[in-house]
Amino acid sequence: MTQRISVIGTGYLGTTHAVCMAELGFEVVGMDVDTEKITKLSQGYVPFYEPDLEPLLRKHVESGRLRLTSSYAEVADFGDVHFICVGTPQRKGEFAADVSYVEDVVEGLAPHLRRQCLLVGKSTVPVGTADHLAQRVAELAPAGAAAELAWNPEFLREGFAVEDTLKPDRLVIGVSSDHAEQVLREVYAEQIAAGTPFLVTNYATAELSKVAANAFLATKISFINAMAELCEHAGGDVTMLADAIGYDDRIGRKFLNSGIGFGGGCLPKDIRAFMARAGELGADQALTFLREVDAINIRRRTRTVDMARECCDGSFVGKRVAVLGAAFKPNSDDVRDSPALNVAGLIQLQGAQVSVYDPKAMTNASRYFPTLDYADSIKAACGGAHVVLHLTEWREFRDIDPVQLGEVVAQRYVVDGRNALDVGRWEAAGWTYRGLGRGVVS
Repeated sequence: MTQRISVIGTGYLGTTHAVCMAELGFEVVGMDVDTEKITKLSQGYVPFYEPDLEPLLRKHVESGRLRLTSSYAEVADFGDVHFICVGTPQRKGEFAADVSYVEDVVEGLAPHLRRQCLLVGKSTVPVGTADHLAQRVAELAPAGAAAELAWNPEFLREGFAVEDTLKPDRLVIGVSSDHAEQVLREVYAEQIAAGTPFLVTNYATAELSKVAANAFLATKISFINAMAELCEHAGGDVTMLADAIGYDDRIGRKFLNSGIGFGGGCLPKDIRAFMARAGELGADQALTFLREVDAINIRRRTRTVDMARECCDGSFVGKRVAVLGAAFKPNSDDVRDSPALNVAGLIQLQGAQVSVYDPKAMTNASRYFPTLDYADSIKAACGGAHVVLHLTEWREFRDIDPVQLGEVVAQRYVVDGRNALDVGRWEAAGWTYRGLGRGVVS
């Protein structure tokens, strides 16, 4: 194994990729312009929660297989393959993605490239970005054509990122030469040997594969949430409906769990950026359906607020509301565009005293929503509550004893924003259970 790896950007994607490349046996340098991140990672500390990641970081920092730097010159001198793993957030006030961080990496690294190497983009970018960046590398790199670009989008699931990197369900690479393909076959030799599909295509298809996958998943989630809206008016049960259609192997049961919808740092921004880019290309009509996908997702949040208000006799004023969950999904401390915190904030604005508890996301939640109250346990959050909202599907919440919890609340109303609680157990303990898509609209 001869390739030496650099990973530029040490956020969620970059840190995970760097650590996993070291776990696969490569010598790795992680680079970031944020020296505070570099210091923390060098000390073996991951500044976010991802299962199994921190022990691996410490293992490879201590062994010397992974080291950190803030120098582009050092990265260029060391690496044969340079993975670009910086963020592409939504532009402020727009739907479009901000690719300036990716561009900054190319502008910062390329002038130092004096020998044969491969830059590999993993960031989620609008289609056409790789073509533009390849031109900039050719213009800026002293190595000329010996410095190439490839695109290799990530398909990580937060909470399973280490597993998804070490044992991916597919590898997609967009290349412009046989040499670039061969380099990446060497990098991913272990996964390819284990049977991971390895798809070789052009830049545009590789870029589209990531955003198209996210758009499809978002559409499937919003479809079942649209059915939940209908079930509430018709008296149907969306969980049984999902089972009924999910047995059709053309549809499948995954991502058909109705609830308060998707959030996080990927799906919402990616589908909006996808729409924006389609408009720039003159193909905006092809993705107009994604506007309704986005709208359905937001409506589920307001419906959850309405349902909680109904449990409080029509008004939140003077009422206590317990919110179980702050992260956008379990096994993560990511609160970006979190439906749980959005619901909590909306309820607080309508006069309730809101107390939030999450096993991992409390620090991040208090940073983004400092006006909410935060409790240090489920019991503390629910003390005196007039309604309890289950909004992030942590195992800890699914395992709650509703009998014991009933002893600390003011009244036994629970709104299950994830349709994940055992309805029979809660109702047997004297609770009035409300689930999205599982009851008639008042």
